[in-house]
Amino acid sequence: MNNKTTNVRYLAQLALLAAIEVVMKLMGLGSVPVGPLYMSFLTVPIAVGAMNMGPTAGAILGGVFGLVSMKDAITGVSAMTSVFFQISPINTFVLCVVMRVLMGWCVGLLFRVLRRVDRKKSWSYFVGAMSAPLLNTIFFMGYIVLVFYKTDYIQERVASLGVANPLSFVVALVGVQGLIEIIVGCAVGGVLARAVASFLGHCAPAKAE
Repeated sequence: MNNKTTNVRYLAQLALLAAIEVVMKLMGLGSVPVGPLYMSFLTVPIAVGAMNMGPTAGAILGGVFGLVSMKDAITGVSAMTSVFFQISPINTFVLCVVMRVLMGWCVGLLFRVLRRVDRKKSWSYFVGAMSAPLLNTIFFMGYIVLVFYKTDYIQERVASLGVANPLSFVVALVGVQGLIEIIVGCAVGGVLARAVASFLGHCAPAKAE
């Protein structure tokens, strides 16, 4: 297969996954409001793309997720990030967009390592899929603690939750929501990624990076 055909296929796959990401959000299928946060399943298309197409595709799809989240912050759809946007638009952009780009890129890199030790090409898809919501939570909440923890908004949350430090704040705020995201992401993302890889007839990225 020549490079032109490979590039066209790569772009078509990337566009399809990006469209799925946007449609899931617009139809309310990708996120469920839980208090000030959203229980998000938008990491599933990112995991599928990162594992089948490589870290760059994961980063691009993470960027799509991030831009959607940024829109919610600007329009006030997301209670927490809209407050952050009023405090610091630049840091909110980093939180919503840059952290999601980093997440998608890291999922792709992690899967490359996992594939080398998973000779049967089986469990690595589920671990890779699980890493997407896990890393998303770590990067997102980590940046909140790093930049916004001392703000009045977060300190009010800390007081209402009755916690004493940033780690306990993250655990109390994310709680069961984060666990559900990880379980669903692992199961659905792993199955879909394996199915896509089988359909494409390969277990390597569609484009060399």
